[in-house]
Amino acid sequence: MKKVANFMQTLDARKVALVQALGQHLEISFWALLIAVMIAIPLAIWVRRFPKIAQVILQLTGVLQTIPSLALLGLLIPLVGIGTVPAIIALVVYALLPIFQNTYVGLTEIDPSTEEAADAMGMSRSRKLLRVELPMAMPIIISGIRTSMVLIIGTATLAALIGAGGLGNFILLGIDRNNTSLILIGAISAALLAIMMSFLISILQKMKFKYVLILLSAIIVVGGGVAGYTTISQLNNKVVIAGKLGAEPEILINMYRDLIRDKDPRMDVELKPNFGKTSFLFSALKSNQINVYPEFTGTVLETLTHAKQTPKSPRAIYQLGKNQLAQQDRMTYLKPMAYNNTYGIAVKTSFAKRNKLRTIQDLQSVQGKLKAGMSMEFMDRSDGLKLVERRYHLKFPVKGMEPELRYRAIHDNQINVIDCYSTDSELRQYHLTVLKDNKHIFPTYQGAPLMTTKFAKKHPQIVTSLNKLAGKISEKQIQEMNYEVNVLEKSPASVAHHYLIKHHLIRE
Repeated sequence: MKKVANFMQTLDARKVALVQALGQHLEISFWALLIAVMIAIPLAIWVRRFPKIAQVILQLTGVLQTIPSLALLGLLIPLVGIGTVPAIIALVVYALLPIFQNTYVGLTEIDPSTEEAADAMGMSRSRKLLRVELPMAMPIIISGIRTSMVLIIGTATLAALIGAGGLGNFILLGIDRNNTSLILIGAISAALLAIMMSFLISILQKMKFKYVLILLSAIIVVGGGVAGYTTISQLNNKVVIAGKLGAEPEILINMYRDLIRDKDPRMDVELKPNFGKTSFLFSALKSNQINVYPEFTGTVLETLTHAKQTPKSPRAIYQLGKNQLAQQDRMTYLKPMAYNNTYGIAVKTSFAKRNKLRTIQDLQSVQGKLKAGMSMEFMDRSDGLKLVERRYHLKFPVKGMEPELRYRAIHDNQINVIDCYSTDSELRQYHLTVLKDNKHIFPTYQGAPLMTTKFAKKHPQIVTSLNKLAGKISEKQIQEMNYEVNVLEKSPASVAHHYLIKHHLIRE
């Protein structure tokens, strides 16, 4: 009963966000299905007289469906950026096969005697198609559309990974915060949406062909009008601030918004939390899909500017990253906060005491006992696991995991060593000890707002407002704020606002 109560409480608290996510999910799904229909049906009509070409296309669309959705999204990002466009393209790719296959089968399996009767009546090819063939094939075609719709709605949850929004935001946020209620809200909503849309499309199978055409035409006109209005409305003077997945980035972007609005209450500021990984955000910033996001100095040098050498002092690291961003990408990197959210290697406190572990180097004595779970980013980075293994002469089995899942796994004793960020609230929540980096291999990671130089010059008041955080927020303070959001389940907005008020950075 407690779990049900928690679910209902979370549902009530997130009802506004749920409605917004449903709208985003429907919009992405609608356009993906419409485009897939407009490609697949005419193509099937054309190739029905060329069976060999039809078989090639069937094989091709079948192969496209086997491409993992995450891989497809990753391939599209360099070409079309992030957000709604790559999500829709990926969904169209997955939706083509059922619609094309059903249309082709429906048209080619019409009784030959029916075709002969239409020819005997002197019907032209186009008239026969519209009056005889399509009406007879329509139930099978609608069945293919129905299958594609269900497939699209399910796959569209992954659109949240590239900043396209939708119900996937709830699922990703639930995984990140170990909140089953959020995961269930996203999953159940997607399932109910798929059932509802499947039912609505099934009604089309019972309608006359001409009414189906009228209805589809009306949907295209209305949908196109709404999309056009949305595009125009987004051309206003809006400031879009995005953050990576997690409580800490969401706290920071809420601080950014409050600081900007404190200076100018009329400023229209939109937040995009849980927007994606570093590469997604940076691509969005360069393409002006977002205006500001918090980035860390170590990540700038390692991932964005690919610096050949990393300085030792925090000030030198920041200055090098700032200069390289300005030269290479025409970016402005504002002054950093005080805390250092660097990498660490953590074990259970009980495990550390039992094996007398104080430093990363001490792991050498227990290598045979180690079972690690680490984030994919840490495993891939040259200043992550690779550097730990090389500098500390360590080698142990490692499983790649989502960041939050590795904490749950070490808590359940499925693994006994993980990577972490020094400000993670889970370190306190799960009673973990961060082993001392006695060889100082991890660089400094201080967070600061990142924006294009063009945007910074256009909005000097925003630069002034955001620079109020320079040198502020200690590691203990940010860890406590993360704990309040992740464990005490306070909203990031309220936690951020409380900090700014308490430290006199904004007016009450």
